[in-house]
Amino acid sequence: MEAEEIMKEFVKCTFGGLKTSYLVRQYIFGALIAAVFFSAATKNGQELSIATIAVFTVNTLLYPYSRFVYERIVEFVMGNNVFFVNAVLMLTVKAFTMVLCWAAAIFVAPLGLAYIYYHQLKTQS
Repeated sequence: MEAEEIMKEFVKCTFGGLKTSYLVRQYIFGALIAAVFFSAATKNGQELSIATIAVFTVNTLLYPYSRFVYERIVEFVMGNNVFFVNAVLMLTVKAFTMVLCWAAAIFVAPLGLAYIYYHQLKTQS
């Protein structure tokens, strides 16, 4: 196999490892979070640097994979348990974790991509 084919297979296994519906949903949330941060950062007429725009873009593109890692960890810790809590509290915690996953996406998403790649290789064998 030549290097180009190996790279195509790697990209297909990692970035193509999540369902399209999941990706679209998470990209919508990621874009909304980025828009809120962008709006807050430019509220006083300030311009964003190219580096800041790049970080916002990379975090938005990697957000679904960061969220995937978070959801797998929660699934592992919580198991099949169901908790009944106040809806406002639950939505507040959910919004907080979404923003946290978006902000840390550049660091957390590689773990998700590695897991997806490993899982895809395991299922192909």
